[in-house]
Amino acid sequence: MATLEIRDLHVTVEADNATKEILKGVDLTVKQGETHAIMGPNGSGKSTLAYSLAGHPKYTVTGGTVTLDGEDVLEMSVDERARAGLFLAMQYPVEVPGVSVSNFLRTSATAVRGEAPKLRTWVKEVKEAMQRLNMDTSFAERNVNEGFSGGEKKRHEILQLELLRPKVAILDETDSGLDVDALRIVSEGVNRVRETGEVGTLLITHYTRILRYIKPDFVHVFSGGRIVESGGAELADKLENEGYEVYAKLDGADTKGGVSA
Repeated sequence: MATLEIRDLHVTVEADNATKEILKGVDLTVKQGETHAIMGPNGSGKSTLAYSLAGHPKYTVTGGTVTLDGEDVLEMSVDERARAGLFLAMQYPVEVPGVSVSNFLRTSATAVRGEAPKLRTWVKEVKEAMQRLNMDTSFAERNVNEGFSGGEKKRHEILQLELLRPKVAILDETDSGLDVDALRIVSEGVNRVRETGEVGTLLITHYTRILRYIKPDFVHVFSGGRIVESGGAELADKLENEGYEVYAKLDGADTKGGVSA
């Protein structure tokens, strides 16, 4: 069973000519087949956690450990982390001019699987996955995310998730900017992968609406750079009713984060 273990993780970032600590001792274990929701107000460190796990050079790990199946993730390069089974769906997917979606997906699959997929079966696999996500198959010949709407970019992220089948999927505010129809389609894609029981999911959000479609096994409240409370799906209902302000007060912060429907 694949397991991502985060222990006492501390992370800093350079901002305004000063070093600022963002993560202040994060402890979390995500096992294969589990879905964990990380919830908290803007600025609490949720996205920093996502990008630190993926190896973004902007963030410096100053303490703690991260292991995947016992292997030291922090010693891996970004591409090694992806090959090891970590997947990040970004909040703001970037455009890659000059690289078609089809070439990008096949190159990614080759790196993860260790060999190139057979072209005939691969084309069919991609086409079927795109149809499940209500994506026009002509998108396969377009440059990665270039000219895509926000919803199309997010569907492309989930297309990658479906095709690559990582050990642990980190979904950073996948619901951001989605209308109701796009949110439902994207959530259905995430649920299809979850139902295989092969992927551990770390769902980062500050809204509860996506949790109406993707039911978490665990909910963790993030505030002041650490997890301050954990529970089951009922904790999301508490946040819906009470918001994040009580947690901000515990940290001495002035953030008045609320939970939006």
